[in-house]
Amino acid sequence: MPELVLESNGRTWTLDPSRPYTLGRDPQGDIVFDDARVSWRHATVSFNGRSWVVEDHGSTNGTFVQGQRIQHMEIGPGSALHLGNATDGPRLNLSGAVAGRQQQAPYAAQGAGAQAAGAPGWAQQAPPAQQAAVPQQAPAQQAVPQQAPAPQQPGWQQPQAAAFPQQQAAPADQYAQKTPGGGAGAPPVYGDRSPTTFHQFSIGRVMRIGRALENELVVSDLQVSRHHAEFHSTPDGRFEIRDLGSHNGTYVNGHPVPKGGSVQLGPNDIVGVGHSTFRIVGDRLEEFVDTGEVSFSARHLTVTVDGGKQILKDVSFGVPEKSLIAVIGPSGSGKSTLLKALTGYRPANQGEVLYDNRNLYKQFAELRQRIGLVPQDDILHKELTVKKALKYAAKLRFPADTTAAERDARIDEVLRELKLDVHKDKKVTSLSGGQRKRVSVALELLTKPSLIFLDEPTSGLDPGMDRDVMQLLRGLADDGRTVLVVTHSVAELALCDKLLVMAPGGAVAYFGPPEEALNFFGYDSWADVFSAFENYRDYDWSGRWKGSQHYQMYAADIDAAAPQSVSAHMPPPQAIKPPKPQAWGSQLMTLIRRYVSVIVSDKGFLALTVILPAVLGSVSLLIDHKRGLLVNEAVNPRTGAHIPNGTATTVLLILAVGACFAGAANSVRELIKERVIYERERATGLSRSAYLMSKVVVLGAVTVLQGLLVGVIGFSSREIPDQGVVLGGSTLFELCVPIMALGFTSMMVGLVISSLVKTAEKTMPLLVMFAIIQVVFTGCLFTLHGTLGVNEFSYLMPSRWAVAAAGATLDFNNIAPNTDNPSSTDPLWNHTGGAWTLDMVALIVLGVICGFFVARFLRRHEPEVMRK
Repeated sequence: MPELVLESNGRTWTLDPSRPYTLGRDPQGDIVFDDARVSWRHATVSFNGRSWVVEDHGSTNGTFVQGQRIQHMEIGPGSALHLGNATDGPRLNLSGAVAGRQQQAPYAAQGAGAQAAGAPGWAQQAPPAQQAAVPQQAPAQQAVPQQAPAPQQPGWQQPQAAAFPQQQAAPADQYAQKTPGGGAGAPPVYGDRSPTTFHQFSIGRVMRIGRALENELVVSDLQVSRHHAEFHSTPDGRFEIRDLGSHNGTYVNGHPVPKGGSVQLGPNDIVGVGHSTFRIVGDRLEEFVDTGEVSFSARHLTVTVDGGKQILKDVSFGVPEKSLIAVIGPSGSGKSTLLKALTGYRPANQGEVLYDNRNLYKQFAELRQRIGLVPQDDILHKELTVKKALKYAAKLRFPADTTAAERDARIDEVLRELKLDVHKDKKVTSLSGGQRKRVSVALELLTKPSLIFLDEPTSGLDPGMDRDVMQLLRGLADDGRTVLVVTHSVAELALCDKLLVMAPGGAVAYFGPPEEALNFFGYDSWADVFSAFENYRDYDWSGRWKGSQHYQMYAADIDAAAPQSVSAHMPPPQAIKPPKPQAWGSQLMTLIRRYVSVIVSDKGFLALTVILPAVLGSVSLLIDHKRGLLVNEAVNPRTGAHIPNGTATTVLLILAVGACFAGAANSVRELIKERVIYERERATGLSRSAYLMSKVVVLGAVTVLQGLLVGVIGFSSREIPDQGVVLGGSTLFELCVPIMALGFTSMMVGLVISSLVKTAEKTMPLLVMFAIIQVVFTGCLFTLHGTLGVNEFSYLMPSRWAVAAAGATLDFNNIAPNTDNPSSTDPLWNHTGGAWTLDMVALIVLGVICGFFVARFLRRHEPEVMRK
């Protein structure tokens, strides 16, 4: 078997035919090229038993032989390869083996225009123009119009002329639509990229796609089920895609295929499975793998709120792959609105967002799985350890057929990438601010998103942590992702490829390299720029930007070509909900285990859970503790009537208020404190009902046990009737059941409050108000029955029914009659099993109604509702 020698820039490698060799920018590869035009894993050279072959791995800028872009080709001595550019990309000369020339260690080859070997990290990267994914070089000189002068304003500094690079990548080449590797009219898939690989179809053949090795098309992606979908070719030459009950769904033109259903494919239809996309061209199936190197652009985004006010005005910008973009601007400039529009969770009223030339709004169901979003607040439970928190997140996001070993391997990989492996056993709350932000990023990286958005990741961090976080984001972009960060910090903007400056009112004031921004505005510091925004709020910042040379160089041609539409034979997106990664029961069990882990790890909450009901129950013992009677005290010897026992109603009032307060206090902060976590997990397929039910199950169990403790302490030391109306001799338990049910229903009311408020601070006043209202409407302070309007309103109060149920057991109509009208009795207090059952059913119904409202209120924070 012949050896092959590769030579590039004075260095040589002798290739052994027994194994393949990888070419690219990956430092772990065999032959490393430190050139921005070379992809991370660009190509492979191997011996197939007959000859040496080179195979391109869907690289962005291509592999070329004699000026022609190739995908798979036999090569041999005398051949030459160019990587990234047909003329001046890194060149590899091939020849026969020569003894003594083998290089054992990978070496960073220096191609034409690449940075010098040994340059430290990102700091010496090629300029952004050289990083752009363009098929050919732009002209050496680019004519641009003169910058329009700014009108004279009081105190205005005339901007100085900016120093522009001599060579710029043509924006039209960056963002124009291409027809990749297929016949005329084929839709664009990943811009102008060639297919990663090809598969030949034959009549009647079935090609199954999945993660398992026995599939005809193996997709190594944890987002893909083991047996995900099947391609079918029919005898009449037509094709269809059939979903095999996949967990994360199969998509045609961005719309989900019904779970277990099938869809016939047209000549222009695109099938999405995980991070892979397939297209049928003739009798050939082309596969495109999303490796993370995607371009991203926004065109004419405009957001209008009620009243016609525009809070985002005609925002357009575009970035090539592997870019880090920072968005800055003063308060009221629409940064948060822009972030929501770019992620697709609250689309703009006008305009479009393109994910590598695919319309994000129209294909949101599929593409949202490839977008990572790190909100300003942490999206992990701080009480858990880093690895345990990631384990629960992976369990919820990956398909149900993913093994624990596969999930653990992916978690360990992400932890090593972000240098968090040394902190994996620490609680999230014990980490520094910068480390906690890394953990939030790690959660998003589990599913290998191509686009990562971050909202104020450096908020509240000191300058050192600020730099660490921005360097982390720089590394993520260099590793083959597109990263956009909204920030107030301007200290580390030099790490970014592009800078988007938003002006007051939501318009673009600048877009381009960060090192040219201050020169564009004509100021020495960003403090001066932001002061100018404040002092000249009515100034047309957007008009100044669009009349500048910078606009012509960096943004003018973004809208040169509209995205090519594709035919869709699918129902509208609203007709089929995107599939969920896990079945409802599996999600519920995972959520319950996670919530229990959070509670158990919080020692303070556990202690309070026991102390609070114990104290509330003990307080009731102070009421007439000597006699301790909850039955009639005596009989009037003259009239023969029972003497009213005021102790019974007072004790029951104390116990009922304690149960109300304990139950509501358990839940009143639960939803608001997890709102950011819920919104993010809901966007990745979390079931709303499973989430709510996990809260009901765990908090319900805690609250019921608290109610039992309150009841046992309050009733066990007192004289109670020998027989109950429903449970017979179990009178103590019959009295405790209404207290437990009251705590449970109060807990549901607390969830309603928590789902309504916008901040946790608002929950405490509402909790106090709820408790006081329950005191008034127990029926223990004044007679409710017969009071028109007040009595009917009391039916909405849980304490009314709980006290009535306990009062039916104690026979309140007898031991605490209506003194104003002794002949009038409260039917809810009747000493009968029917009255007790009615009271309990009404109490449970109130809890169910509260659950319905919680579910409705939670919908307001979900992507589908927010998108409307």
